[in-house]
Order: sequence, then structure tokens, then C-alpha cells
Amino acid sequence: MEKQLRGYIFRMYPTKEQQVLIEKSFGTSRYIYNHFLEESIKLGKMNAYELIKKIPELTKENIWLKEVDSCLLRSSIFDLDNAYQKRDKEEKGLPKFKSKNKSRKSYRTNNVTSTYKDKKYESIKIALNNKTITLPKLKEVKIRGYRKLNKINGRIINATIYKEADKYYVSICVEEAVIVPTFVPTSIVGVDVGIKNLAILSDGTIYKNPKQIEKYEKKIKGLNRWLSRSKVGSKNRYKIKKKLARVYQKLKNARKFYLHRISKEITEENDIIVTEHLKISNMVKNKNISKQIYDVSWNELIRQLIYKSKWKGKKFYQVETYYPSSQICSHCGNKNRKVKDLSIREWKCEKCNHIVDRDINAAINIMYEGVIKYMDELAVN
Repeated sequence: MEKQLRGYIFRMYPTKEQQVLIEKSFGTSRYIYNHFLEESIKLGKMNAYELIKKIPELTKENIWLKEVDSCLLRSSIFDLDNAYQKRDKEEKGLPKFKSKNKSRKSYRTNNVTSTYKDKKYESIKIALNNKTITLPKLKEVKIRGYRKLNKINGRIINATIYKEADKYYVSICVEEAVIVPTFVPTSIVGVDVGIKNLAILSDGTIYKNPKQIEKYEKKIKGLNRWLSRSKVGSKNRYKIKKKLARVYQKLKNARKFYLHRISKEITEENDIIVTEHLKISNMVKNKNISKQIYDVSWNELIRQLIYKSKWKGKKFYQVETYYPSSQICSHCGNKNRKVKDLSIREWKCEKCNHIVDRDINAAINIMYEGVIKYMDELAVN
């Protein structure tokens, strides 16, 4: 038995009064984040717990902060602390201020538990039979999702309420006790990602790139032209922004649906999964292919493969960023530096005369590296 964190996302249907409170919570979360970021810039970076001690004083100065859930005030500070840690790790300087003009707005609240007279109380409760979720300050809100799920078995840690376009969602983080299957791996697959084909497996399976951006690009361009012509602050501009946000949401959902299908198939059919460790931030600097790289969402695919492998007790490895998987002949191991050129899709090995398909060859070499990593792991254990 192993404890794992799992997320469940539900569509929310708040009343008008609840929507007003949710919007206030979004604004408050943004205010707290920006206020303490500004203070940290002036006085120097402070510990999250030091900043939390300043909340009571800030609440006295701004009484409206009491209207929302108190947990989100602390959560915003921890978000700022995480942003600082991420920036320090990536060496990118100070975190950015949050803008109120973003189409995606969110805040997070924690599940506070207490016991009184042998009865347990929780600030976040979910009743899937009634299709409702109870949240601090908001009380009961109608939800929809997971039609085949009758109960969530686990401890709710927190809930993130967010808005995309004109739709509200809640994502709950649950700690579940899961029996992770243990078995001796019998199959391995190398995964090479690309632009023409999204994923190429070492067994020859190819997942084509659906080029989702092309389906919505014309509509996005048209709406952006309308937006540029509309008057700032007008009702028409607000309507166009809402339409544009809906299109972007459809694009995002289409990408995620396809990636979930791929990651599910790969993790169910293979015991060891091996991928490349990509530095996408460097790759998107090439303006000729940056749009296509963003569209294929390699990071999201790898993220899904990592956590699904963990859930299912599978092994997951990543090979080094600069491993020349495309240049090495998977048949004899000879390295051909001439095929660095991405336009060369097929080549003949100078040593063994084996005709090599660039992508499948790379996937096979990635698989071989995965075998080495697995054997090294066995030797250590």
C-alpha cells in the first residue's frame, strides 16, 4: 500500500451570489501575491512564514480581505514562495506580477479538519451522489464530472477553484492509499517525439501530429483582428475577448484529450517507458518551428507519462538531453555525424549498410539507453 496524490477536476455551476464571491477571491489572491511580491522586491526576499505573520496587520488596513476564505491568503503567499524557488532554480530573476487581464484566474484553499465530540469536520467535502461540493465561504456548489465515480476514497488536501473563458472549475487534490502492482518488467519501449509525427515508438508505432492549432488558427486570427479594432472598455470588446477565450479553451482541451489517449496506451502496453530529456525553452528560440513545438505539447505528454507510470507501477526513464539518438545506427552502433541535418529523414549506415529511418532509429536507441539504466538500477539494488 502506497500513498499517492491524485487530482480530480469538476465543472462548477455556482449561483450568481457564489460567482460574485469567487471573483472577489480571484482578485484577493492576486492582490496578496502582488502586494507581498512588491514588498519582497523593496525589502528583500522573505520567508513565507514571515510574510504570513503580516496578514493580520494587512487585514486591519483592508477590511474587505475578511470577505473571502482566509486559507487563500496563506496559499497566495506560498505560491509566491514557490515562484521564487522556481526562478532561483532556473536563474531567471524575480517572479512576475499577476495580471487581472489573464483569461485563466484561480485561487487555492486548504481542507481544514477538526474533531468535536468524536465527530470529524472538514472545510471541503464532496458528495458525488448529490453532485455537490462544499467549499469554505461558498458552501454547497453544484458540480459535474466523473459519471462512473460514486465516491472519492482518500483525504482531500486542497481545492483549486479556477475560471477559463466563462466556465468555472474546481480541482481537488486527494491523498489516496493505492496498491501499486509489483512485477518483473517484460516489455520496454523508447519514445521519440517530433513535429511531423508527435510520438514515434521503438516498436514502429507512430502517433501522428493532429496539428490542432491549424483547426483553430483562422478563427483566432479573425477574432484578434476584431479585438484590435474594438474600443477599449466597450461591451463589444468584452464579448470578443470571451469568444477568443472559448476558442483557446477548445484548443487546449483537444490537445489534452489526444495526449491522454497516447499516454494511456503507452503506459498500459509497456512496463518500461523511456523518453528524451528535452530542453524545450532552448528549442523554441528557433522562430521557424516555435509555434509547432508549442502545439505538439511535448512537456505535457512527458508529464502524463511520468505520473501514469508511477500510478501503474511501471518504470520510467529519461535519457540525457544531448544523447545523439538520431546519429547512432541502432543496428551496429556506428555514429554518423552527417545526419545532424533534420532534413535527412532516412540514411544508409556507412558501416553495416543498414537503411535507417531517422525517427524509429532514434526511438530504438532511446530504448537501448533505457535498458542500460534499468540494469544499472538492478545492480545498485
